Amino acid sequence: MNISVLALDGVFDTGLATMLDVFGTANELAGMLASPPGRFATNIVGVSETIHTAQGLQVPIVSMGSEPAPDWLVIPAIGQKMPGPLGDALKRSDVARATRALRAAADTGVRIGAACIGTFILAETGLLDRRPSTTTWWLAPMFRQLYPQVRLDASRMLINDGQFATAGAALGHIDLALMVIRQTSPELAALTAKYLIVDSRPLQSAYAISDHLAHSNPLVERFERWARGRLAAGFNLDEAAAALGASKRTLSRRVNDVLGKTPLSYFQDLRVEQAVHLLKTTSDSVDEIAGKVGYGDGVTLRNLLRRRLRKGVREIRAAN
Repeated sequence: MNISVLALDGVFDTGLATMLDVFGTANELAGMLASPPGRFATNIVGVSETIHTAQGLQVPIVSMGSEPAPDWLVIPAIGQKMPGPLGDALKRSDVARATRALRAAADTGVRIGAACIGTFILAETGLLDRRPSTTTWWLAPMFRQLYPQVRLDASRMLINDGQFATAGAALGHIDLALMVIRQTSPELAALTAKYLIVDSRPLQSAYAISDHLAHSNPLVERFERWARGRLAAGFNLDEAAAALGASKRTLSRRVNDVLGKTPLSYFQDLRVEQAVHLLKTTSDSVDEIAGKVGYGDGVTLRNLLRRRLRKGVREIRAAN
């Protein structure tokens, strides 16, 4: 399988190296299987003769389109991790050249994957419009603002949608590379994951810092403070809007724009977050914690934690 890795100037060192190392490790381990698949041939491609990584390392690259026809073209992150610098980077001429080349590649049927901030590069092409996609969790509000036509689900670590695949924050590069390997050999992907000690992590929402997201908008930040003070009392949209001096429609729209969910859904997220905190930091019973976050009994809370986090109470407490 031919894999083209698109590297732009300022590429995130860990993302680029991780993808190359995962495919390289798979090649080394393939011989251990009874029926080993073919090798993964990687080519670092780009739109200029050479690039420098975010840490200043010089990387020679092959002109995009001149390499052997790829089965997958994958896009690691670029090194700008905050909205301001990232917004400036997306206006660069090499990014514009890359998006044109990506659209041309997509027209030939090449499968394209992007991880972390690389999802912004792919979204710039318009190829993700009306498709389910994920991105790095802390830049989800910016992503929604720039690409409103994309069906973003930033809670997911990996979304494979036919010709296009997207992966979440930072080490989502590993998840994307393993997914590509899995297309050829599920056994090799599982073996590679074991050697690299990569656990299954279908959701990145467990790693998201809700405060960070909420603080990107003043009204949403005030709503978050209001909600945290009322977890045990329950949620009422009329009361929330009145307390914040906003209409219900404005509050709902702002919360959805920033967090991609309704005020009620975010309120429930905060309840789960507080319940997890109490499970890890107190010896209170599950019933007692359920009452403190507004649920009638421990059974309801247990079911919610299992559904939202895919973990039980014992697992959460053991992880403390």
